[in-house]
Amino acid sequence: MIYPEVRNYINGTFVPSKSTQYLDVVSPLDGTLLSKVPLSCAGDLDDAVTKAQQAFRLWSKVPIKERVQVFYRYKALLEKNISGLSQLIREENGKTFDEAKAEIEKSIELTEFACSLPQITGGEILEVSSGVECRTEACPVGVVASIVPFNFPSMVPNWTIPNALALGNTMILKPSEVVPLSAARIAGLLEEAGLPAGVFNIVNGNRSIVEAICDHPGINAISFVGSTKVAKIVYARATSGFKRVLALGGAKNHLIVLPDANRSMTAANVAASMSGCAGQRCMAASVMVAVGDCDPIIDLVCKEAAKIIPGRNLGSVISRAAKDRIEWHITEAEKQGARILLDGRNAIVPGKENGFYVGPTVIDHVSPGMSIATEEIFGPVLSVIRVNTIDEALSIENSNPYGNAAAVFTQNGGMAKYVAERANAGMIGVNIGVPVPREPFSFGGWNESKFGVGDLTGKSSVQFWTKLKKTTTKWNPEAGTNWMS
Repeated sequence: MIYPEVRNYINGTFVPSKSTQYLDVVSPLDGTLLSKVPLSCAGDLDDAVTKAQQAFRLWSKVPIKERVQVFYRYKALLEKNISGLSQLIREENGKTFDEAKAEIEKSIELTEFACSLPQITGGEILEVSSGVECRTEACPVGVVASIVPFNFPSMVPNWTIPNALALGNTMILKPSEVVPLSAARIAGLLEEAGLPAGVFNIVNGNRSIVEAICDHPGINAISFVGSTKVAKIVYARATSGFKRVLALGGAKNHLIVLPDANRSMTAANVAASMSGCAGQRCMAASVMVAVGDCDPIIDLVCKEAAKIIPGRNLGSVISRAAKDRIEWHITEAEKQGARILLDGRNAIVPGKENGFYVGPTVIDHVSPGMSIATEEIFGPVLSVIRVNTIDEALSIENSNPYGNAAAVFTQNGGMAKYVAERANAGMIGVNIGVPVPREPFSFGGWNESKFGVGDLTGKSSVQFWTKLKKTTTKWNPEAGTNWMS
C-alpha cells in the first residue's frame, strides 16, 4: 500500500472512522493498491455536522473580505504544489499528467473567482420613500454538503469549496470512495492556508453516507455531481426534507458537423473532445451528427483519434467494471449493424497489463435508437449518426433526455446561430468540442443533466450558497406619514 489508510477530516484533524468497513483504493493505471478508505457511519457524519455548526457561528461573522484571504493563500498553495497534486490525481484517477495538471489549473481559476466575491456580493441600498431605506445582503445558508464524483478529484470539489466557504458557509465534503486521496490533500492545503477548524470537513464513504447526508437535519443545502440516476434520488430524498439541493447528472452531448466546417480544426476538436480524460467527463463528445457529405471530416477524425495511444496520451478508465461496460456497448453496436472505424477494445499497455484501458473508438452508421447513441457511455467512444438536413440533426439532439452541452461545427455564421438557438442544452459550442464556460460564467446543463435551480460555479452560484436578507429602516419621524409607515 503506497499511502496510509484514508481518514476522515473533522474539526481540523484527520481522525479514524467509527466504522470498521474499508474499501481498497486501486490505481486504474496498473492495479496497484494505493490505500484503503473507510465506509463511514452516521456517527462520523454527526461529529462532522456538530463541528461544522459550531464553526459556522464564528466563520459566518467574519467579514467576507477577511474570509477570502484564506483563498488567496490557498490559490498560492495550489500553484506551489501543482506537480505533486497532478501526480496524485494521475495515480488515483488514471488521467494523463497533462490532464491532471489542467484540472489543478482549473481549480486555481475557480479559487481566483472566489477571491473576487467581495466585489460581486455587495448588497443594495436605496431610499425607497422619504426617510425610509431598504437594503439587501447575501447571508450564508449554514452547514452545507458537497457530494462529488470520481472523474475530477480536485476540480469538482473546487467547484463548491471556495465559493461556499468564502460566502460564509461551513462544509462537509463526501468524496468518491474510489478517489479519496486528493480530497485529503485539499484539506491539508486549506488548513495550511489558515482556514479555521471545523469550517471544512471530510466524511468518506459510499451510498449509506450519501443517504445520511440527505436525511441529516443539521445540513441545510446539498450539491451533488454524478450520474442522472443518482442525482434524481439525491434530489428527491434531500428536498423531501426541505433542503436546498442542486444535483448535476449525466449527459449525451451531440456535435453537429456540417460539410463546410474547417476540416482540420473540426477533426482535432472532435477527437480531443471524445477522448479527453478517457471520455469520463460530462462534457465529452458522445455523438457526432454528420449533416450531408462529411466523409472527409470523418476520415480525419479517425486519423486524429488514431494518434491517441493508451498509456501514452490517453489515460485509463476508472475500473475493470467500467472497461467491461464500455466494451460491451461497442460490441452491441457492432451486432446491431454499426461499423467500427476505429476499435479501442482489448487495449493493453505494456508494463501495465493490470490497468484498465480502452482505446479511442469511432463507430459509424449508428442509428438514433441504438443504445450506443442514447446511453451515457463515459468512455473514449464516438458514435457517428448520418442525416441529410440540419433540422434532422437538431431533432436527434433535441430528443435526447439530457441537456448538458451541444456544439456545431461550421463556417456559416447564420447556420451556427440557427443551431445555437435551437439546441436543447445549457452549454453551447460553436467550433468548440468542449464548451465549458470560463469564470465568471457558470457551469450547468438543462433537462436531466441538472435538478434544481441555479448553477454551482460562477456568479449564479451566489444564489445557491446564500439567502437574501432584506432590511427596511426608518429613523426620521419628521419625514411625515407615508405609505411605508
